[in-house]
Amino acid sequence: MKPSRTQLNSQIGYNMTHKSKIKCLDGTVPVLRNTKEFITNVNLFSEKYVHPQSGDSPGTHIAGVRSQGGPYRGIQAWVRAFDLKIEKDQASYSQIYLGSGVGKQINYISTGFMINPGFFGDGRVWSYGFWKGKDGKGCYNTACSGFVQVSQTIPIVKPIDISPTELHMLRLFINQDKSTGNWWLTHLGPDEPSDIGYWPKELFNLFDNGANMVGVGGVVKASPSGSSPPMGTGKFPDGGRRSSAIFANIDVLNSDYKQSKINSFPIEILVDSPKCYGLKVGTVKWYKRSPLGYFFNYGGPGGNSCGV
Repeated sequence: MKPSRTQLNSQIGYNMTHKSKIKCLDGTVPVLRNTKEFITNVNLFSEKYVHPQSGDSPGTHIAGVRSQGGPYRGIQAWVRAFDLKIEKDQASYSQIYLGSGVGKQINYISTGFMINPGFFGDGRVWSYGFWKGKDGKGCYNTACSGFVQVSQTIPIVKPIDISPTELHMLRLFINQDKSTGNWWLTHLGPDEPSDIGYWPKELFNLFDNGANMVGVGGVVKASPSGSSPPMGTGKFPDGGRRSSAIFANIDVLNSDYKQSKINSFPIEILVDSPKCYGLKVGTVKWYKRSPLGYFFNYGGPGGNSCGV
C-alpha cells in the first residue's frame, strides 16, 4: 500500500551519513519486541502524554511554534537529534505534531526523537510515533493496535546512534492520504520518500477533514522532585545551525493539500519557561547551499527553577 499525495518540494542538501538498511523478508516488517514492563510503561505514558492542546501539566515545558489556522492535511520539518544526559524519571522530546480538539475530546499525532529512560529502559535517543484518538484511546509506536507498519527497512521506533562528528537529521512528514483519509508517516530523505506506515482514519473522530492545529518543538518532562531536564543541545539557542538545536524547512499542507511555509498562516511562539529554555526564529535563508525555509533554534539547560 502506498499513499496518494501531491508531489512535494524537495529541500535536500544537509551533510549527513545514511547507513545501509537491511530489508525484512517478504511479507514481514520490523517491529520492536515489547516486554510486559514496556507495555505497562506504554500505557502509563500514553495516559499522561502532554500535548499543546491539553491544559497545564506540572513539570512539563515547551519551546516551539504552532499554528491553529487549519484545517491542515500535513506537516513536515527537518529535525536534528542530540544526545543528552536525562535522568530515569525525566524525558526530553523533539517532535512535529498535528491535532484537533472539541471540548474534552482530543485527536493527536506526533513523531520525532525522544530520550526517555523510564520508557525505553536506557538513555539513548529513540525515534517514535504517538497517537491519541476517539474514546481517549492512544498508544506509542506498535506497542498496541493502531499504527500499521509498512516499511520493511525503517521501523517507526528504533534507537539512534549519535556521532559527535556527524549530523543526524530526519525530514519527518505526517500527512493525510487523499484517497483513504489515513494518516501516513513518511521520511523524506535524499532519495525517494520512505513511507514508514500509517494510522488508520478509524482511530480518530475529529480528523475527517484534516487537523485544526499543527506544530513543532521541544518538550521536556521534569522529575517528581521538580528537576527539569535539558532540551535540544542542553544550551540556550545562539542562532548557530550546528551549535543550536534546530527545526528547519517547516512546511504544512493546507486543506487543499497545497504546500507552504508554516508562517504563511498565523503562528504562536510557545516558550513557557524562559529561565530554562529559549527559542530564536532564524533569519538567514541558506546553510551550506541548502535552503532553510522557516526555521528556529531552541533548547536550554533545564534546572530546578523552571516552574510548574
